[in-house]
Amino acid sequence: MEVITVGNNKGGVGKTMQCYQLSCYLASKGNRVLVIDLDSQANLSSTFGVHIQRTLIPEWLIGDVEAEDILIPSEGEGDFHDNIYLIPSSRHLANLSKLMILSEGDIRREAGRKERLLKLRLEAIKEMDFDYVVIDTPPMLGDELIMALVASNKILIPTQAQDYSIDGLEELLDTFEIIKDTENPSLEFTIIPNLVNMRRKIERQRMEELAQNFNIATPIRNLVQMQESISTGKPVFLQGNRSKGKQDYEKLWESLNL
Repeated sequence: MEVITVGNNKGGVGKTMQCYQLSCYLASKGNRVLVIDLDSQANLSSTFGVHIQRTLIPEWLIGDVEAEDILIPSEGEGDFHDNIYLIPSSRHLANLSKLMILSEGDIRREAGRKERLLKLRLEAIKEMDFDYVVIDTPPMLGDELIMALVASNKILIPTQAQDYSIDGLEELLDTFEIIKDTENPSLEFTIIPNLVNMRRKIERQRMEELAQNFNIATPIRNLVQMQESISTGKPVFLQGNRSKGKQDYEKLWESLNL
């Protein structure tokens, strides 16, 4: 079971879009995919047609409920959705930090540290035969993102080819190195230039700077087709062969060996 987190401590870089496209693509190849929405905005959950009043993710993480009690099948159209299950989010997830403080003693006895809770819960669901777990995270370096880093095989980091977005990578990558050194030595990361306008000279220059300093994947252009994909519930792999969005994502998935 491969665990992939899509994360960045900056908002508006296309994390949820990446999670949606990746999950649908993997499912279309016959993989059983578990999607975990760790963002209290719950945009990924709603994109898959799942709307709940109150998430039980905090209770699941501290061990009060089992994964089977909170798994929900995707509600989208297309046979590939039969391979997708969600652990959905809601505004209630914002209470996670408070709940973990109240349960600090129990967490310490079971996991040692709260950062290991998600990894512990994912170990318990291996018998459910998921091939991939795809995790969406909130745009901040909080408990959710750090737990996801500890539990994952790799992190995909969407970023825009703009100064503020690139500057924000430094804090995230410092955290990545700490997690890799202390908790998860096999963790890998790939930066995905996202929402890129290749006609802008400044963005092409920032792309070159990224490539000089980091392992970057094939860029995803800023195309209307991407937003249409979300609004229509039709992932880009279903678009026609002339679709530039589909072409970009096919190159990305190939570069990631997915």
